[in-house]
Amino acid sequence: MEFCLIRDKKEFNRNLTGIRRTLPVGEKKYIPVIEGHLRSHMVLLPEVIEEVSGIRIFGKLIKSLVFTTDIAIIRNCNANAVMAVYPFPPQPIITHALITSSDLPVFCGVGGGTTTGKRVTSLAEDAEFQGAHGVVVNAPTPNETLEYLRKKVEVPIVITVVSEKTDIGKRLESGASILNVSGAEKTPEIVAKIRKNYPKVPIIATGGNTEESIKRTIDAGANAITYTPPTNGEIFKDMMNKYRQEKYII
Repeated sequence: MEFCLIRDKKEFNRNLTGIRRTLPVGEKKYIPVIEGHLRSHMVLLPEVIEEVSGIRIFGKLIKSLVFTTDIAIIRNCNANAVMAVYPFPPQPIITHALITSSDLPVFCGVGGGTTTGKRVTSLAEDAEFQGAHGVVVNAPTPNETLEYLRKKVEVPIVITVVSEKTDIGKRLESGASILNVSGAEKTPEIVAKIRKNYPKVPIIATGGNTEESIKRTIDAGANAITYTPPTNGEIFKDMMNKYRQEKYII
């Protein structure tokens, strides 16, 4: 390919158009990869996740979300964003620590199950002020809470869906921006049902631990996938087994 000096925007667009037309249909573009020795050991998400359309939020295209609150994992993975939901009452100090430490957009859990009422709104406002990319509420969250929350925050409200019996229309009408489908083995089935009735609603969904299960969720209509990474203990197990070999013993 010949290279030339592009003197103006119109000339650039003409050249770019010509380049695009010469690419064979279906051929993937070459992506250069740069890695360091110390940063080469990281959590890599399954490549099949790249097949989703993604959801563009505030200009950022998000296809994958790592489901963790472990800052070490967050700083050493190739996900596009963080799904920071945990099974304890949400605490602002945890939210602050995650957002401050993360180099990725963070979607913060703000309750809706055990934590209810105005406290959910207060936690959501605090998360938004700290820089959260979105707030996540649990499946039991009342529609009245969604309505009140929608009036208070601008960031997307992500409502968790765990059953095909959920009244999706009412959830969206009440203020939910994105659906977070977490139905275990029934997730692809739930996603497919939602997608049939709501072709354009943004859907994040759990994909499971295998490429096959993730592919089923994508084919069902998910726009983005949450992935649960191995724990620090699981990663350390492999490293320690390696260190126990004689050649590493000093």
